[in-house]
Amino acid sequence: MTDMHEIERIAKENGGLVTTAQATRIGIPRARLSEMTKAGRLERVQRGVYCLSDEMEDEFLAAQLRFPRGVFSDETALYLHGYTDRTPFQLTMTFPRSYKATSVREAGIRVRTCADEVLELGAENLATPYGNEVRSYNLERTLCDILRGQAVADVQVVNPAMKRYFRSPDRDIQKVLDYARALNVERKVRTYMEVLL
Repeated sequence: MTDMHEIERIAKENGGLVTTAQATRIGIPRARLSEMTKAGRLERVQRGVYCLSDEMEDEFLAAQLRFPRGVFSDETALYLHGYTDRTPFQLTMTFPRSYKATSVREAGIRVRTCADEVLELGAENLATPYGNEVRSYNLERTLCDILRGQAVADVQVVNPAMKRYFRSPDRDIQKVLDYARALNVERKVRTYMEVLL
């Protein structure tokens, strides 16, 4: 199988995307990706991530492939859960505090950080609008995250999401409170609960 066919195979298995790291891992030189881009068979999505020219670009998957340590959070996770119809103007990902996120910010992604011990709290795989799986926080963690820190989400996003969740028959109050305690936002979450329950 030629290098070009192998790159296309990898891309088809990954929602139309292939990274430089994936190609070099199987012995394909970086130059081959450049050749395919010049030939119009690939398009450079961002540094180190390429898309087959006949595929729609999934920006969520592209960001996940480029920054695999990150977990989609805040308004981006709300969108992936279908709890807001506002397409994120800027993707948000959470990383461990020790992670050097300069390249993430340069890629136009909003960076949130948290302690290592809560990074995986509520992390799960979610489908993007294109049907590809990425790592995101579950709904309960997301609701806590949008109340966490100084960069609290827009009230026009927060209030409807909180109302919808706390009025849902699928709500898990104990899970929300456990996460709120771990993330130091229990008081804020209880304030919403008192109004909405």
